[in-house]
Amino acid sequence: PDVLFFFDGQPGALALYEELARRLLAEYPSTRIRVKKTQIGFYDGRLYACASLTPVRRKAERPDPFLTVTFSLDTPAPSPRLVCVPVRPNRFTHHAVIGAPSDIDGEMMNWLRASHDPGRHF
Repeated sequence: PDVLFFFDGQPGALALYEELARRLLAEYPSTRIRVKKTQIGFYDGRLYACASLTPVRRKAERPDPFLTVTFSLDTPAPSPRLVCVPVRPNRFTHHAVIGAPSDIDGEMMNWLRASHDPGRHF
């Protein structure tokens, strides 16, 4: 119910979230999901990914619908798909805007694996 409330009026974004959650739970079955006011967190011992409706790109650069997937890595991932923000030495927050289930591809899953397992390289 909390997830449905989070995506109220945005069925396209809900479908993107459902695919993301399906893929992450298949990869890491012990993942716990916490729905908060501005994001949905994926935890497995610690927070390793978030889904939100935060617009990290200009409207003209965002698909409709869209979902922002956020994760942290030890190094910046060199990809035009990502907005990278340095947080502190050896910690970079990455935001990926997805607009289709196919955007949750091998590259995206490699980034999420690296976020889940610090020290793992993408």
